Amino acid sequence: MARITVLGAGGRMGTALIRLIVAGGEHQLVGALVEPGDPAVGRDAGQMAGLEPLGVLATDNLATALKGAGPGSAPGCEVAIDFTAPAATPGHAAACAAGGHALVVGTTGLGAAELGALQAAARRVPVIYARNMSLGVTVLTELARQAAMLLGTGFDVEITEAHHREKKDSPSGTALQLGEAVALVRGQQLADVAVLSRSGLATTARTPEAIGFSSLRGGAIVGDHTVTLAGAEELLELTHRATDRALFARGALRAAGWLQGKPAGLYSLRDVLGLPG
Repeated sequence: MARITVLGAGGRMGTALIRLIVAGGEHQLVGALVEPGDPAVGRDAGQMAGLEPLGVLATDNLATALKGAGPGSAPGCEVAIDFTAPAATPGHAAACAAGGHALVVGTTGLGAAELGALQAAARRVPVIYARNMSLGVTVLTELARQAAMLLGTGFDVEITEAHHREKKDSPSGTALQLGEAVALVRGQQLADVAVLSRSGLATTARTPEAIGFSSLRGGAIVGDHTVTLAGAEELLELTHRATDRALFARGALRAAGWLQGKPAGLYSLRDVLGLPG
């Protein structure tokens, strides 16, 4: 059983995590961090998630959240799970490294500075970072990698993704992850072969190395991703469809349990699933 602090406990992913921790019974919530000045400060984390009181009060103080005070537990969290914002990542990573807390990060949109902060923390504590905390997407990425390796450049690769109307980035980070996996086994850099948009009359034919991307935004689509490998006589499609955002929380909890007892280092969901590096 891992003692867990949820960073971003007042958000959609945070409350989903709290509900899964309680429902699963495999781990224990000992801390809940919310944004500074959040009206939820001082409120019971269980009630925030629509549950019975858990005896864990939300705080906007990171040190207090990591110290933990779950009923019947030894003080201090073992693993912090972070679904917040990129700007908060460096501070969260540094605090976890200083306090000896393992860290699972599912925050999207991290840049070089944030990734550098995770790498620095991973020299002192075990850290898992994934652009998509879905276990199914991790498997899809591996299948796309294997398909591209086995079929070769005789098959054109196109990646399509669909998300809700509020999603701002395009292509999605997951789509890029899929493209990177394909490019890697072809000995390429995605930046050199990615086709991110098409409009007007093409002046040249599609190159065999190209990896095309298409995006759809609308409604409340949680997240659909398809890798299409198109040959001259056959078509292979690999698809993952997310139906509930709770799947990302479930993947993060799986990662948190796996991290217990691991040495310092930067890990991925591939490691959690035992996939070869």
